[in-house]
Amino acid sequence: MGKLKEIDIRKVWQHEQYDFSKWLSSENNLKELGDILNLSLTDVETEKFVGNYRCDILCKDEITGKVVLIENQLEPSNHDHLGKIITYSSGLDASVVVWIVQNAREEHASAIEWLNKHTDNEVSFFLIEIHAYTIGNSEPAPQFKIIEQPNDFNKSIKTSSQNSELNESQSKRLEFWTQFNELLEERG
Repeated sequence: MGKLKEIDIRKVWQHEQYDFSKWLSSENNLKELGDILNLSLTDVETEKFVGNYRCDILCKDEITGKVVLIENQLEPSNHDHLGKIITYSSGLDASVVVWIVQNAREEHASAIEWLNKHTDNEVSFFLIEIHAYTIGNSEPAPQFKIIEQPNDFNKSIKTSSQNSELNESQSKRLEFWTQFNELLEERG
């Protein structure tokens, strides 16, 4: 058996905009992130202008219609990007804000936790670390690790989904994943 070895994410994605954002915005990779967040991400736009600035990725949750902002940072979290996620989310009226970093500093994890505690249920903040691993000479495999998230996020998504009209496909998907999540919770 091989050993799992973490590698520097800059060896996988050298440039944030041209490599990582492009990789993440592809359908399969965005689906993987969406599965972790319990969202079905669609209507993807990259480098969306917000005044004179540009956010990395903007999309929507297919089930709730909520606007999802994704800001990438292939370095440790910093105050500059914390300001960017607030600026971009206000300019684009985002309901879900996802900040992906190489390494989440404790101060920024605390700030995201504070934002989740002091904003209403209509806005949710996630802080996620991106890691990459190999086994032997294998291709690098990415892993998203949630550092901070709203405590009641799944419940609020479920509630808002039930309050809006869903098409048949969305209803069946919501029913499946709701039952699946309940089974996972039962089994610990």
